[in-house]
Amino acid sequence: MEVSGQDAGRSWTMSDGGLGRLQDLCDAGAYVADDRGRIIEVTPQAERLLRRTAGEMLGRDAHDLLHRGRYGEPLPRSRCRMRRPLITGSTAQGEQQWFVRGDGVLMPVAWMVAACRLGEGTRGALVIFHETASSASGTQEPAGAAASMSELDRLALLAETTSTLTASLDVEETLRQLMRLVVPLLADWTVVDLLTEEGGVSRAAVVHYEDGALVHHEDLEGPMPPVPQESPMPLSRALRGVTATLAGPETYQGPPDSGIAVAQQELFQATGMHSACIAPIRGVREVVGALTLGRSDRPGAFTTADLLLVEDIARRAGLALDNARLYERQRRVAETMQRHLLPQLPMVPGLEMSASYRPAPHASQVGGDWYDAFVLPDGATALVIGDVVGHDLDAAAGMAQVCNMLRAYAGGQQDRPSVIVDRLDQAVARMAETTMATVVFAGLEPREDGGWRLRWTNAGHPPPLLVEQDGRTRFLESGHGLLLGTGIRIPRVDATIELPPRSTLVFYTDGLIESPTHSIDDGMARLRRHAASMAQRPVTSLGDALLDRVRPADNDDDVALLIVRVPG
Repeated sequence: MEVSGQDAGRSWTMSDGGLGRLQDLCDAGAYVADDRGRIIEVTPQAERLLRRTAGEMLGRDAHDLLHRGRYGEPLPRSRCRMRRPLITGSTAQGEQQWFVRGDGVLMPVAWMVAACRLGEGTRGALVIFHETASSASGTQEPAGAAASMSELDRLALLAETTSTLTASLDVEETLRQLMRLVVPLLADWTVVDLLTEEGGVSRAAVVHYEDGALVHHEDLEGPMPPVPQESPMPLSRALRGVTATLAGPETYQGPPDSGIAVAQQELFQATGMHSACIAPIRGVREVVGALTLGRSDRPGAFTTADLLLVEDIARRAGLALDNARLYERQRRVAETMQRHLLPQLPMVPGLEMSASYRPAPHASQVGGDWYDAFVLPDGATALVIGDVVGHDLDAAAGMAQVCNMLRAYAGGQQDRPSVIVDRLDQAVARMAETTMATVVFAGLEPREDGGWRLRWTNAGHPPPLLVEQDGRTRFLESGHGLLLGTGIRIPRVDATIELPPRSTLVFYTDGLIESPTHSIDDGMARLRRHAASMAQRPVTSLGDALLDRVRPADNDDDVALLIVRVPG
């Protein structure tokens, strides 16, 4: 390994022997960090001083592992002076810093950090430190490197960034909030490049502060060329997760080494940026993208201290975007699962049927509510509405089991609805995971005179609503019994009704009528009122209309609807 750097004309070089030459330092420890700040080599004296083995340190982020504030608190990267040589390619030294040892004790250190080369096109830093008294004062920031914000304002911005970005699980909303936080406070322009799940790059946002508003420049947004693995250019490095970099138009004036470099040339020309900070957006497991803040209208270039602040903001944005992407990925999986769990309705001559499902607004897009309809061996049509307690993946899994068992019991032999549901109740009680569920199981059969008869039993579920053609309504409250899964054996009963011509049956789950601020009676009255007003609406649109008008805005539960209309 060759390591070299420069300080006041001196060249730092280390041969393949690694840190071997530094092991003779009697008091000082040393380690080498790569361009991401991860420890890649450590001396025995560093192990002794830090009370940590090399195995405990290699591959770990040096700042996160070792660096602390005066009182042992985690130190924001924007306040870490030891990271600046890694970014600027310079050398720095100081005394008033603290490392935390492996035994938890804070150790005041004097230190020197020199940027170095770890191989062809790869940079890192050599850190030499020794224990000292904590009262010594550190070196001062070089002239021109002061931040454009006070320390208090910087801390306030970081706190607001954390609280604001973690409040949303939507990627677009997170990006909007990120841009609102940094423009125009820190920059005139903000650019966000995101790595896609397919491995590509997309310029997700290019925003400029104009006349008191944030203006999107859609002509600069869109797909980007692939990330070159060896390019030393700032954006390419950031998208590979390497440390943040200061940049300007001069950075991209030479011959471009990749398609991304061409895009950056065009960006600087189109925006007129004279100074920019480009920082990686890192998630928990991988790099999410890169954040670029640029100045074109305001004078003054970004400083190293500004760059450290931007790096810290990008780090927080990465955690928020990582969570949002994970949530969206789970939503897509859940939606696919729900579509496969909920059945297709059968085509039954004479009957009009439709079904609707709306997930809980703040859940994972799946739940325990379900509907079902299928033709029984005797020619009747089975109608089912049910609700397994919960609205998450566990509830959806329980729902699938209960739904399939009910189909098996109903199709196995001809029995009354109450007998079938009683068998189902016994099976639910034997399930490995405790499951509580409500269900209405009904059989709809044609009569010889052309009419239709409904026979049903209800296991703890809200009663179906019968809507006649002229708008008269009534709830079918007979046939009620205990919900499934209680373990209590009480005989279940059936109920029967002759349906008027062109009447409509509305089977629903409790999410349609329940509200934290109103009683169930209010919800059922609202359902009756709106269903009556839409008695002659086509069945295909009736379910969505009821969901839009009846479902309480403050209800955080999923809803399933099954609607059946008999012929005249």
